[in-house]
Amino acid sequence: MGKDKKKEEAVFLRRKITLLRAFSLLIGSMVGSGIFISPKGVLKNSGTVGFSLVVWFACGLLSMFGALCYAELGTRITKSGGHYIYILETLGPLPSFLFLWAEFFAIRPANSAVVSLAFGRYLLEPFFAPCAAPVPAVKLVSLLGYYAVLTLNSWSVTWSARLQTALSIVKLLALMLIIVPGMMLLAQGRWCLDVHSSGLSVGKLASSCVTSVGLVFP
Repeated sequence: MGKDKKKEEAVFLRRKITLLRAFSLLIGSMVGSGIFISPKGVLKNSGTVGFSLVVWFACGLLSMFGALCYAELGTRITKSGGHYIYILETLGPLPSFLFLWAEFFAIRPANSAVVSLAFGRYLLEPFFAPCAAPVPAVKLVSLLGYYAVLTLNSWSVTWSARLQTALSIVKLLALMLIIVPGMMLLAQGRWCLDVHSSGLSVGKLASSCVTSVGLVFP
């Protein structure tokens, strides 16, 4: 009787995330708002389309190496916890605590702020084109959007998962609107992949690499 009572009183999470919703969560975590923001900075600092593609290719190789390292860690350390558990198992409790502290107080809040500001800016820009959207309005809309998502996640896991599914579909459609016309132009012979740039400097090259790598290791 005692064991049955403890089992009934145990706190557990209900399984409300289906396979499609879990897939959408993975897409949302990998395809962030940075993919729509960073290409402008990479192209601006690299100088030419061809050299920007070289930067993207190099950073793509770097991301592949990082993915292989994480795959190896995932097969060797079969525990949940992500970065924290990997650092805990390899470096010990102090580095893992410091990482978790930085993640909670600096990394995650900064990432959420960037995503929220991107949401506010892209939502308001069509209403103020060709001028830039006012900064106070962007911040206000970003704050409202952030708290709306926070409230929805706190209120219902099901509805937050549905929202994530819808947003993932929108992200993929937006990427297709960028990729398909580009492939059509390439098929028509419009390459223009000049890799020589007179205005390229070490500082600009470093900035373009940092902007691109920021998508890989946010």
